[in-house]
Amino acid sequence: MKTRIALAQINVTVGDFAGNVAKIVAAARAAHSDGAKLLIAPELALSGYPPEDLLLRPAFYAASAAALADLAAQLKPFTGLHVIVGHPLRDVANGHGNANAPIERGVPPVDTFNAASLLVDGAVAGTYRKQDLPNTEVFDEKRYFASDPQPFVFELDGVKYGVVICEDAWHASAAQMAKAAGAQVLLIPNGSPYHLNKEAVRFDILRARIRETGLPMVYVNMVGAQDELVFDGGSFVLDAQGQLIAKMAQFEEATAIVEFDNGKPLPAAIAPELSLEAQVYAALVMGVRDYINKNGFPGALIGLSGGVDSALVLAVACDALGADRVRAVMMPSRYTADISTTDAAEMARRVGVRYDEIAIAPMFDAFRGSLAQEFAGRAEDATEENIQARIRGTLLMALSNKFGSIVLTTGNKSEMAVGYCTLYGDMAGGFAVIKDIAKTLVYRLCRYRNQAATFSKQDVIPERILTRAPSAELRENQTDQDSLPEYEVLDAIMRMYMEEDRSLAEIIAAGYAVDDVKRVTRLIKINEYKRRQAPIGIRVTHRAFGRDWRYPITSRYTEPVE
Repeated sequence: MKTRIALAQINVTVGDFAGNVAKIVAAARAAHSDGAKLLIAPELALSGYPPEDLLLRPAFYAASAAALADLAAQLKPFTGLHVIVGHPLRDVANGHGNANAPIERGVPPVDTFNAASLLVDGAVAGTYRKQDLPNTEVFDEKRYFASDPQPFVFELDGVKYGVVICEDAWHASAAQMAKAAGAQVLLIPNGSPYHLNKEAVRFDILRARIRETGLPMVYVNMVGAQDELVFDGGSFVLDAQGQLIAKMAQFEEATAIVEFDNGKPLPAAIAPELSLEAQVYAALVMGVRDYINKNGFPGALIGLSGGVDSALVLAVACDALGADRVRAVMMPSRYTADISTTDAAEMARRVGVRYDEIAIAPMFDAFRGSLAQEFAGRAEDATEENIQARIRGTLLMALSNKFGSIVLTTGNKSEMAVGYCTLYGDMAGGFAVIKDIAKTLVYRLCRYRNQAATFSKQDVIPERILTRAPSAELRENQTDQDSLPEYEVLDAIMRMYMEEDRSLAEIIAAGYAVDDVKRVTRLIKINEYKRRQAPIGIRVTHRAFGRDWRYPITSRYTEPVE
Protein backbone atom coordinates (compact mmCIF):
# COMPACT_ATOMS: atom_id res chain seq x y z
CA MET A 1 0.00 0.00 0.00
CA LYS A 2 1.28 3.47 -0.87
CA THR A 3 1.48 6.17 1.78
CA ARG A 4 2.33 9.80 1.22
CA ILE A 5 4.52 11.35 3.93
CA ALA A 6 5.01 15.12 4.28
CA LEU A 7 8.25 16.65 5.55
CA ALA A 8 7.52 20.02 7.17
CA GLN A 9 10.78 21.95 6.97
CA ILE A 10 9.52 25.03 8.80
CA ASN A 11 11.01 28.15 10.37
CA VAL A 12 9.70 28.56 13.90
CA THR A 13 10.42 31.11 16.61
CA VAL A 14 11.33 30.35 20.21
CA GLY A 15 8.40 31.05 22.51
CA ASP A 16 5.95 31.97 19.75
CA PHE A 17 3.55 29.12 20.48
CA ALA A 18 0.65 30.61 18.55
CA GLY A 19 2.78 31.44 15.55
CA ASN A 20 4.41 28.04 15.55
CA VAL A 21 1.05 26.30 15.81
CA ALA A 22 -0.12 28.32 12.81
CA LYS A 23 2.90 27.20 10.78
CA ILE A 24 2.34 23.54 11.62
CA VAL A 25 -1.36 23.79 10.80
CA ALA A 26 -0.58 25.46 7.46
CA ALA A 27 1.85 22.67 6.61
CA ALA A 28 -0.70 20.06 7.69
CA ARG A 29 -3.43 21.67 5.59
CA ALA A 30 -1.19 21.60 2.50
CA ALA A 31 -0.10 18.03 3.20
CA HIS A 32 -3.66 16.81 3.75
CA SER A 33 -4.86 18.42 0.54
CA ASP A 34 -2.02 16.67 -1.25
CA GLY A 35 -3.11 13.29 0.05
CA ALA A 36 -0.52 12.83 2.77
CA LYS A 37 -1.33 10.47 5.64
CA LEU A 38 1.63 11.50 7.82
CA LEU A 39 3.34 14.83 8.47
CA ILE A 40 6.58 15.23 10.42
CA ALA A 41 7.52 18.57 12.01
CA PRO A 42 11.00 19.30 13.41
CA GLU A 43 12.33 18.81 16.93
CA LEU A 44 10.68 21.16 19.46
CA ALA A 45 8.78 22.76 16.58
CA LEU A 46 6.02 23.81 18.96
CA SER A 47 8.29 25.90 21.19
CA GLY A 48 11.16 26.71 18.87
CA TYR A 49 14.70 25.45 19.40
CA PRO A 50 16.68 25.91 21.56
CA PRO A 51 14.58 27.52 24.31
CA GLU A 52 17.58 27.45 26.70
CA ASP A 53 16.69 28.59 30.24
CA LEU A 54 13.06 29.15 29.36
CA LEU A 55 13.03 25.42 30.00
CA LEU A 56 13.61 26.16 33.68
CA ARG A 57 10.26 27.95 33.96
CA PRO A 58 7.18 25.85 34.79
CA ALA A 59 4.96 28.35 32.95
CA PHE A 60 6.81 27.58 29.72
CA TYR A 61 5.78 23.92 29.96
CA ALA A 62 2.22 24.93 30.74
CA ALA A 63 2.19 27.11 27.63
CA SER A 64 3.58 24.21 25.62
CA ALA A 65 0.88 21.86 26.89
CA ALA A 66 -1.82 24.38 26.03
CA ALA A 67 -0.35 24.89 22.56
CA LEU A 68 -0.23 21.14 21.98
CA ALA A 69 -3.92 20.84 22.88
CA ASP A 70 -4.74 23.77 20.62
CA LEU A 71 -2.74 22.24 17.77
CA ALA A 72 -4.51 18.91 18.15
CA ALA A 73 -7.87 20.65 18.01
CA GLN A 74 -6.94 22.63 14.90
CA LEU A 75 -5.71 19.45 13.18
CA LYS A 76 -8.94 17.55 13.85
CA PRO A 77 -10.61 18.54 10.55
CA PHE A 78 -7.76 16.87 8.63
CA THR A 79 -9.28 13.43 9.07
CA GLY A 80 -6.81 10.58 9.06
CA LEU A 81 -3.71 12.79 8.99
CA HIS A 82 -1.08 11.68 11.50
CA VAL A 83 1.19 14.51 12.69
CA ILE A 84 4.48 14.14 14.57
CA VAL A 85 5.33 17.36 16.41
CA GLY A 86 8.24 18.08 18.74
CA HIS A 87 7.60 19.91 22.02
CA PRO A 88 8.93 20.30 25.57
CA LEU A 89 7.05 18.16 28.07
CA ARG A 90 6.80 18.26 31.83
CA ASP A 91 5.40 14.95 33.04
CA VAL A 92 5.08 15.13 36.81
CA ALA A 93 3.52 11.68 36.92
CA ASN A 94 6.96 10.26 36.09
CA GLY A 95 8.85 12.68 38.31
CA HIS A 96 8.33 14.46 41.57
CA GLY A 97 6.18 17.33 42.82
CA ASN A 98 3.60 19.16 40.75
CA ALA A 99 3.46 21.01 37.48
CA ASN A 100 3.82 24.39 39.18
CA ALA A 101 6.83 23.46 41.30
CA PRO A 102 10.05 25.34 40.51
CA ILE A 103 12.57 23.56 38.32
CA GLU A 104 15.87 23.47 40.16
CA ARG A 105 19.02 24.49 38.36
CA GLY A 106 22.01 22.23 38.76
CA VAL A 107 19.86 19.26 39.70
CA PRO A 108 19.51 16.44 37.16
CA PRO A 109 16.03 16.79 35.60
CA VAL A 110 13.53 14.08 36.41
CA ASP A 111 10.23 15.18 34.89
CA THR A 112 11.07 17.41 31.90
CA PHE A 113 11.57 15.92 28.45
CA ASN A 114 12.39 16.75 24.86
CA ALA A 115 9.39 15.02 23.36
CA ALA A 116 7.59 14.33 20.11
CA SER A 117 3.90 13.49 20.10
CA LEU A 118 1.69 11.80 17.52
CA LEU A 119 -1.50 13.75 16.92
CA VAL A 120 -4.42 12.00 15.19
CA ASP A 121 -8.00 13.21 14.78
CA GLY A 122 -7.76 15.88 17.46
CA ALA A 123 -6.02 13.85 20.14
CA VAL A 124 -2.53 12.86 21.31
CA ALA A 125 -2.14 9.22 20.29
CA GLY A 126 1.27 8.70 21.86
CA THR A 127 4.47 10.45 22.89
CA TYR A 128 8.17 9.69 22.52
CA ARG A 129 10.78 11.14 24.87
CA LYS A 130 14.30 11.73 23.61
CA GLN A 131 16.85 9.23 24.86
CA ASP A 132 20.28 10.62 23.92
CA LEU A 133 20.73 14.19 25.13
CA PRO A 134 23.61 16.09 23.49
CA ASN A 135 25.97 17.95 25.78
CA THR A 136 28.73 18.96 23.36
CA GLU A 137 29.47 21.93 21.10
CA VAL A 138 26.48 24.31 21.38
CA PHE A 139 24.19 21.74 23.02
CA ASP A 140 23.36 21.67 26.72
CA GLU A 141 20.30 19.44 26.90
CA LYS A 142 21.31 17.59 30.04
CA ARG A 143 20.80 20.87 31.86
CA TYR A 144 17.12 20.80 30.94
CA PHE A 145 15.86 17.32 30.12
CA ALA A 146 15.66 13.84 31.53
CA SER A 147 16.24 10.83 29.30
CA ASP A 148 13.61 8.12 28.84
CA PRO A 149 14.90 4.97 27.11
CA GLN A 150 11.56 3.75 25.82
CA PRO A 151 10.78 3.26 22.12
CA PHE A 152 7.68 4.63 20.45
CA VAL A 153 6.25 2.81 17.43
CA PHE A 154 2.91 3.32 15.71
CA GLU A 155 1.21 1.71 12.72
CA LEU A 156 -0.15 3.43 9.64
CA ASP A 157 -1.39 1.67 6.48
CA GLY A 158 0.05 -1.61 7.69
CA VAL A 159 3.59 -0.21 8.22
CA LYS A 160 5.14 0.39 11.65
CA TYR A 161 6.98 3.67 12.15
CA GLY A 162 9.46 4.34 14.94
CA VAL A 163 10.23 7.85 16.20
CA VAL A 164 13.66 8.98 17.40
CA ILE A 165 14.73 12.60 17.91
CA CYS A 166 17.86 14.20 16.45
CA GLU A 167 20.78 13.10 18.68
CA ASP A 168 19.14 9.69 19.13
CA ALA A 169 20.07 8.96 15.53
CA TRP A 170 23.74 9.74 16.22
CA HIS A 171 23.92 6.73 18.53
CA ALA A 172 22.99 3.09 17.98
CA SER A 173 20.69 2.31 20.90
CA ALA A 174 17.51 4.30 20.17
CA ALA A 175 17.28 3.12 16.56
CA GLN A 176 17.91 -0.48 17.59
CA MET A 177 15.22 -0.23 20.29
CA ALA A 178 12.75 1.06 17.73
CA LYS A 179 13.55 -1.81 15.39
CA ALA A 180 13.22 -4.33 18.24
CA ALA A 181 9.78 -2.83 18.95
CA GLY A 182 8.76 -3.58 15.37
CA ALA A 183 9.64 -0.38 13.49
CA GLN A 184 10.00 -0.74 9.72
CA VAL A 185 10.73 2.94 9.04
CA LEU A 186 12.47 5.47 11.28
CA LEU A 187 11.16 9.04 11.54
CA ILE A 188 13.69 11.58 12.84
CA PRO A 189 12.56 15.12 13.78
CA ASN A 190 15.60 17.38 14.07
CA GLY A 191 16.86 20.71 15.31
CA SER A 192 20.31 20.32 13.76
CA PRO A 193 22.22 23.60 13.38
CA TYR A 194 24.43 24.26 10.40
CA HIS A 195 28.18 24.33 10.28
CA LEU A 196 30.67 23.72 7.51
CA ASN A 197 30.42 20.18 6.14
CA LYS A 198 27.45 19.39 8.42
CA GLU A 199 25.38 17.86 5.62
CA ALA A 200 28.05 15.27 4.83
CA VAL A 201 28.33 14.42 8.53
CA ARG A 202 24.58 13.82 8.73
CA PHE A 203 24.63 11.45 5.78
CA ASP A 204 27.54 9.51 7.29
CA ILE A 205 25.83 9.15 10.67
CA LEU A 206 22.45 8.13 9.29
CA ARG A 207 24.00 5.59 6.92
CA ALA A 208 25.77 4.02 9.89
CA ARG A 209 22.36 3.60 11.57
CA ILE A 210 20.97 2.05 8.39
CA ARG A 211 23.82 -0.45 8.25
CA GLU A 212 22.99 -1.44 11.83
CA THR A 213 19.21 -1.62 11.47
CA GLY A 214 18.43 -2.05 7.78
CA LEU A 215 15.64 0.53 8.12
CA PRO A 216 14.89 3.44 5.79
CA MET A 217 14.92 6.84 7.46
CA VAL A 218 13.04 10.12 7.12
CA TYR A 219 15.12 13.02 8.46
CA VAL A 220 13.22 16.30 8.96
CA ASN A 221 15.29 19.31 9.98
CA MET A 222 14.09 22.77 10.89
CA VAL A 223 15.15 25.83 8.94
CA GLY A 224 15.76 29.35 10.19
CA ALA A 225 17.95 31.14 12.69
CA GLN A 226 17.87 31.48 16.47
CA ASP A 227 20.38 33.96 17.89
CA GLU A 228 23.80 32.70 16.71
CA LEU A 229 22.55 29.34 15.42
CA VAL A 230 21.35 28.79 11.86
CA PHE A 231 19.29 25.74 10.95
CA ASP A 232 19.74 24.83 7.31
CA GLY A 233 16.92 22.37 6.68
CA GLY A 234 18.18 20.02 3.99
CA SER A 235 15.68 17.35 5.09
CA PHE A 236 16.07 14.02 3.33
CA VAL A 237 15.00 10.40 2.97
CA LEU A 238 17.37 7.42 2.77
CA ASP A 239 16.28 3.94 1.74
CA ALA A 240 17.22 0.69 3.50
CA GLN A 241 20.50 0.58 1.53
CA GLY A 242 21.45 4.13 2.49
CA GLN A 243 20.72 5.57 -0.94
CA LEU A 244 19.47 9.14 -1.12
CA ILE A 245 15.84 9.04 -2.26
CA ALA A 246 14.72 12.62 -1.65
CA LYS A 247 16.31 15.82 -0.42
CA MET A 248 14.92 19.27 0.27
CA ALA A 249 16.82 22.48 -0.40
CA GLN A 250 18.96 23.98 2.33
CA PHE A 251 17.99 27.34 3.83
CA GLU A 252 14.49 27.30 2.34
CA GLU A 253 11.22 26.87 4.21
CA ALA A 254 9.00 24.32 2.45
CA THR A 255 6.89 21.19 2.78
CA ALA A 256 7.74 18.21 0.59
CA ILE A 257 5.92 14.95 -0.09
CA VAL A 258 7.65 11.56 -0.35
CA GLU A 259 5.67 8.46 -1.23
CA PHE A 260 6.30 5.11 0.45
CA ASP A 261 5.18 1.73 -0.92
CA ASN A 262 4.74 -0.71 1.98
CA GLY A 263 7.52 1.02 3.88
CA LYS A 264 9.85 1.48 0.92
CA PRO A 265 10.51 5.09 -0.15
CA LEU A 266 9.97 5.88 -3.82
CA PRO A 267 12.32 8.28 -5.66
CA ALA A 268 11.44 11.95 -5.31
CA ALA A 269 13.07 15.31 -5.97
CA ILE A 270 16.67 15.77 -4.85
CA ALA A 271 17.77 19.38 -4.40
CA PRO A 272 21.18 20.19 -5.88
CA GLU A 273 24.14 20.39 -3.54
CA LEU A 274 25.33 23.90 -2.71
CA SER A 275 28.96 24.94 -2.85
CA LEU A 276 30.60 25.78 0.47
CA GLU A 277 30.50 29.48 -0.37
CA ALA A 278 26.82 29.28 -1.32
CA GLN A 279 25.99 27.50 1.94
CA VAL A 280 27.85 29.98 4.13
CA TYR A 281 26.46 33.00 2.32
CA ALA A 282 22.92 31.63 2.63
CA ALA A 283 23.53 31.00 6.35
CA LEU A 284 24.62 34.62 6.83
CA VAL A 285 21.60 35.94 4.96
CA MET A 286 19.21 33.76 6.95
CA GLY A 287 20.95 34.66 10.22
CA VAL A 288 20.60 38.39 9.59
CA ARG A 289 17.03 38.19 8.28
CA ASP A 290 15.71 36.12 11.18
CA TYR A 291 17.58 37.98 13.91
CA ILE A 292 16.33 41.35 12.72
CA ASN A 293 12.79 40.29 11.80
CA LYS A 294 12.12 38.01 14.76
CA ASN A 295 13.34 40.71 17.16
CA GLY A 296 11.32 43.44 15.49
CA PHE A 297 14.06 45.80 14.29
CA PRO A 298 12.98 48.02 11.40
CA GLY A 299 16.30 47.72 9.62
CA ALA A 300 20.07 47.72 9.83
CA LEU A 301 22.87 50.27 10.06
CA ILE A 302 26.38 49.53 8.80
CA GLY A 303 29.55 51.55 9.14
CA LEU A 304 30.96 51.33 5.64
CA SER A 305 34.73 51.74 5.41
CA GLY A 306 35.58 50.96 1.82
CA GLY A 307 37.11 47.69 3.02
CA VAL A 308 36.22 44.10 2.32
CA ASP A 309 34.58 43.20 5.65
CA SER A 310 31.99 45.98 5.67
CA ALA A 311 31.39 45.36 1.97
CA LEU A 312 30.46 41.74 2.66
CA VAL A 313 28.21 42.70 5.58
CA LEU A 314 26.44 45.30 3.43
CA ALA A 315 25.84 42.77 0.65
CA VAL A 316 24.47 40.22 3.12
CA ALA A 317 22.22 42.78 4.79
CA CYS A 318 20.74 43.92 1.49
CA ASP A 319 20.10 40.35 0.38
CA ALA A 320 18.51 39.57 3.74
CA LEU A 321 16.33 42.65 4.18
CA GLY A 322 16.16 44.58 0.93
CA ALA A 323 18.05 47.80 0.26
CA ASP A 324 15.23 49.96 1.60
CA ARG A 325 15.82 48.63 5.14
CA VAL A 326 19.59 49.11 5.13
CA ARG A 327 21.55 52.32 5.69
CA ALA A 328 25.31 52.71 5.18
CA VAL A 329 27.35 55.42 6.88
CA MET A 330 30.91 56.31 5.86
CA MET A 331 32.86 58.13 8.60
CA PRO A 332 36.14 59.28 7.07
CA SER A 333 39.08 60.59 9.06
CA ARG A 334 42.26 62.33 7.95
CA TYR A 335 43.76 58.86 7.42
CA THR A 336 40.98 57.61 5.16
CA ALA A 337 42.22 57.18 1.61
CA ASP A 338 40.24 58.85 -1.15
CA ILE A 339 39.77 55.46 -2.80
CA SER A 340 38.08 54.17 0.35
CA THR A 341 35.46 56.90 0.21
CA THR A 342 35.04 56.42 -3.53
CA ASP A 343 34.67 52.64 -3.27
CA ALA A 344 32.26 52.84 -0.33
CA ALA A 345 30.03 55.29 -2.19
CA GLU A 346 30.17 53.18 -5.33
CA MET A 347 29.15 50.01 -3.52
CA ALA A 348 26.28 51.81 -1.80
CA ARG A 349 25.15 52.99 -5.23
CA ARG A 350 25.35 49.47 -6.67
CA VAL A 351 23.21 47.90 -3.96
CA GLY A 352 20.87 50.88 -3.76
CA VAL A 353 21.04 51.78 -0.06
CA ARG A 354 20.91 55.16 1.61
CA TYR A 355 24.49 56.37 1.98
CA ASP A 356 25.73 59.20 4.22
CA GLU A 357 29.14 60.57 5.14
CA ILE A 358 29.94 61.98 8.56
CA ALA A 359 33.50 63.26 8.90
CA ILE A 360 35.04 62.44 12.26
CA ALA A 361 38.07 64.78 12.06
CA PRO A 362 36.42 67.60 14.08
CA MET A 363 35.41 65.16 16.83
CA PHE A 364 38.83 63.55 16.84
CA ASP A 365 40.46 66.95 17.21
CA ALA A 366 38.13 67.75 20.09
CA PHE A 367 39.06 64.53 21.88
CA ARG A 368 42.76 65.16 21.39
CA GLY A 369 42.37 68.71 22.64
CA SER A 370 40.56 67.55 25.74
CA LEU A 371 43.23 64.95 26.45
CA ALA A 372 46.25 67.03 25.47
CA GLN A 373 47.22 67.92 29.03
CA GLU A 374 46.78 64.34 30.25
CA PHE A 375 48.80 62.95 27.34
CA ALA A 376 51.53 65.60 27.41
CA GLY A 377 54.98 64.14 26.72
CA ARG A 378 53.62 60.86 25.37
CA ALA A 379 53.83 59.83 21.74
CA GLU A 380 50.70 58.95 19.79
CA ASP A 381 50.01 55.21 19.69
CA ALA A 382 47.05 52.83 19.54
CA THR A 383 45.20 55.12 21.95
CA GLU A 384 44.55 57.68 19.24
CA GLU A 385 43.66 54.93 16.77
CA ASN A 386 41.07 53.56 19.17
CA ILE A 387 39.56 56.99 19.81
CA GLN A 388 38.71 57.19 16.11
CA ALA A 389 37.07 53.77 16.18
CA ARG A 390 35.10 54.75 19.28
CA ILE A 391 33.89 57.97 17.71
CA ARG A 392 32.51 55.90 14.84
CA GLY A 393 30.89 53.45 17.22
CA THR A 394 29.26 56.31 19.13
CA LEU A 395 27.87 57.84 15.95
CA LEU A 396 26.42 54.54 14.74
CA MET A 397 24.82 53.82 18.10
CA ALA A 398 23.34 57.34 18.18
CA LEU A 399 21.73 56.72 14.80
CA SER A 400 20.53 53.34 16.05
CA ASN A 401 18.95 54.91 19.13
CA LYS A 402 17.27 57.63 17.11
CA PHE A 403 15.88 55.51 14.27
CA GLY A 404 15.59 52.04 15.85
CA SER A 405 17.71 50.14 13.34
CA ILE A 406 20.26 47.70 14.69
CA VAL A 407 23.98 48.23 14.09
CA LEU A 408 25.59 45.29 12.32
CA THR A 409 29.26 45.03 13.25
CA THR A 410 31.80 44.09 10.61
CA GLY A 411 34.63 42.32 12.47
CA ASN A 412 35.68 38.90 11.14
CA LYS A 413 36.81 35.82 13.06
CA SER A 414 40.50 36.39 12.38
CA GLU A 415 40.31 39.86 13.93
CA MET A 416 38.18 38.70 16.85
CA ALA A 417 40.63 35.88 17.54
CA VAL A 418 43.67 38.10 17.96
CA GLY A 419 42.00 41.24 19.26
CA TYR A 420 42.49 43.35 16.13
CA CYS A 421 39.34 45.25 17.07
CA THR A 422 38.37 48.06 19.41
CA LEU A 423 36.10 47.69 22.40
CA TYR A 424 33.26 50.23 22.18
CA GLY A 425 34.51 51.09 18.70
CA ASP A 426 34.17 48.77 15.72
CA MET A 427 32.86 46.15 18.18
CA ALA A 428 29.93 48.42 19.12
CA GLY A 429 26.66 47.11 17.76
CA GLY A 430 23.93 44.55 18.15
CA PHE A 431 24.76 41.67 15.82
CA ALA A 432 28.11 40.45 14.48
CA VAL A 433 27.37 39.11 11.01
CA ILE A 434 30.81 37.72 10.09
CA LYS A 435 32.09 37.01 13.59
CA ASP A 436 32.71 33.35 12.62
CA ILE A 437 34.09 34.04 9.13
CA ALA A 438 37.88 33.89 8.76
CA LYS A 439 39.42 36.66 6.68
CA THR A 440 40.41 34.31 3.87
CA LEU A 441 36.81 33.10 3.68
CA VAL A 442 35.58 36.71 3.60
CA TYR A 443 37.31 37.17 0.26
CA ARG A 444 35.89 33.91 -1.09
CA LEU A 445 32.37 34.93 -0.09
CA CYS A 446 32.76 38.33 -1.75
CA ARG A 447 33.89 36.67 -4.99
CA TYR A 448 30.97 34.26 -4.76
CA ARG A 449 28.47 37.06 -4.21
CA ASN A 450 29.79 39.04 -7.16
CA GLN A 451 29.46 36.07 -9.51
CA ALA A 452 26.43 34.09 -8.24
CA ALA A 453 23.67 33.92 -10.81
CA THR A 454 21.05 33.44 -8.09
CA PHE A 455 21.07 37.18 -7.32
CA SER A 456 19.47 39.83 -9.49
CA LYS A 457 22.38 42.20 -8.89
CA GLN A 458 25.91 40.95 -9.50
CA ASP A 459 29.32 42.58 -9.09
CA VAL A 460 27.99 44.60 -6.19
CA ILE A 461 31.39 44.74 -4.49
CA PRO A 462 33.88 46.92 -6.41
CA GLU A 463 36.92 44.99 -7.58
CA ARG A 464 39.37 47.37 -5.95
CA ILE A 465 37.95 46.53 -2.52
CA LEU A 466 38.94 42.92 -3.15
CA THR A 467 42.45 43.60 -4.45
CA ARG A 468 43.87 46.37 -2.27
CA ALA A 469 45.74 45.57 0.94
CA PRO A 470 43.38 45.52 3.96
CA SER A 471 43.84 48.41 6.39
CA ALA A 472 42.09 49.86 9.42
CA GLU A 473 43.17 53.33 8.20
CA LEU A 474 43.72 54.66 11.69
CA ARG A 475 47.22 56.03 10.99
CA GLU A 476 49.33 56.95 7.99
CA ASN A 477 50.10 54.15 5.50
CA GLN A 478 48.69 51.46 7.80
CA THR A 479 48.01 47.88 6.67
CA ASP A 480 46.75 44.92 8.70
CA GLN A 481 49.97 43.05 8.10
CA ASP A 482 51.89 45.72 10.02
CA SER A 483 50.45 44.13 13.15
CA LEU A 484 49.46 40.60 12.08
CA PRO A 485 50.91 37.63 10.19
CA GLU A 486 49.67 37.09 6.66
CA TYR A 487 46.01 36.09 6.87
CA GLU A 488 46.65 32.71 5.23
CA VAL A 489 49.03 31.93 8.10
CA LEU A 490 46.88 33.50 10.81
CA ASP A 491 43.73 31.71 9.69
CA ALA A 492 45.44 28.32 9.48
CA ILE A 493 46.92 28.62 12.97
CA MET A 494 43.62 29.87 14.37
CA ARG A 495 41.71 26.99 12.76
CA MET A 496 44.07 24.30 14.06
CA TYR A 497 44.32 25.74 17.57
CA MET A 498 40.82 27.08 18.16
CA GLU A 499 38.55 24.88 16.02
CA GLU A 500 40.51 21.62 15.95
CA ASP A 501 42.12 21.77 19.44
CA ARG A 502 45.54 20.95 17.98
CA SER A 503 48.56 21.39 20.26
CA LEU A 504 51.18 24.04 19.55
CA ALA A 505 53.66 21.27 18.77
CA GLU A 506 51.28 19.80 16.18
CA ILE A 507 50.77 23.18 14.52
CA ILE A 508 54.51 23.77 14.32
CA ALA A 509 54.99 20.26 12.94
CA ALA A 510 52.48 21.16 10.21
CA GLY A 511 55.02 23.70 8.93
CA TYR A 512 54.19 26.96 10.70
CA ALA A 513 56.92 29.08 12.23
CA VAL A 514 57.37 28.82 15.99
CA ASP A 515 57.19 32.59 16.44
CA ASP A 516 53.97 32.84 14.45
CA VAL A 517 52.35 30.02 16.39
CA LYS A 518 53.33 31.48 19.74
CA ARG A 519 52.25 34.95 18.72
CA VAL A 520 48.84 34.00 17.38
CA THR A 521 47.94 31.66 20.25
CA ARG A 522 49.10 34.26 22.79
CA LEU A 523 46.89 36.89 21.15
CA ILE A 524 43.94 34.49 21.22
CA LYS A 525 44.49 34.01 24.94
CA ILE A 526 44.94 37.64 26.02
CA ASN A 527 41.97 38.95 24.00
CA GLU A 528 39.34 36.74 25.60
CA TYR A 529 38.13 39.74 27.62
CA LYS A 530 37.26 41.57 24.40
CA ARG A 531 35.33 38.67 22.91
CA ARG A 532 33.22 38.32 26.06
CA GLN A 533 31.95 41.85 25.43
CA ALA A 534 31.28 41.41 21.73
CA PRO A 535 27.77 41.08 20.31
CA ILE A 536 26.61 37.62 19.38
CA GLY A 537 27.16 36.57 15.79
CA ILE A 538 26.29 33.90 13.28
CA ARG A 539 27.93 30.51 13.77
CA VAL A 540 29.09 28.70 10.62
CA THR A 541 31.99 26.58 11.89
CA HIS A 542 31.69 23.70 14.31
CA ARG A 543 33.41 25.90 16.89
CA ALA A 544 32.75 29.60 17.02
CA PHE A 545 33.71 32.13 19.64
CA GLY A 546 30.62 32.12 21.83
CA ARG A 547 28.66 29.41 23.57
CA ASP A 548 31.10 26.64 22.53
CA TRP A 549 34.28 28.54 23.50
CA ARG A 550 34.58 28.75 27.28
CA TYR A 551 38.13 29.75 28.05
CA PRO A 552 38.84 31.77 31.22
CA ILE A 553 39.71 35.43 30.95
CA THR A 554 41.94 35.26 34.01
CA SER A 555 44.50 32.53 33.35
CA ARG A 556 48.27 32.19 33.65
CA TYR A 557 48.45 28.92 31.77
CA THR A 558 50.73 28.96 28.73
CA GLU A 559 50.85 25.85 26.59
CA PRO A 560 54.37 24.56 25.85
CA VAL A 561 55.50 24.24 22.24
CA GLU A 562 56.93 20.77 22.84
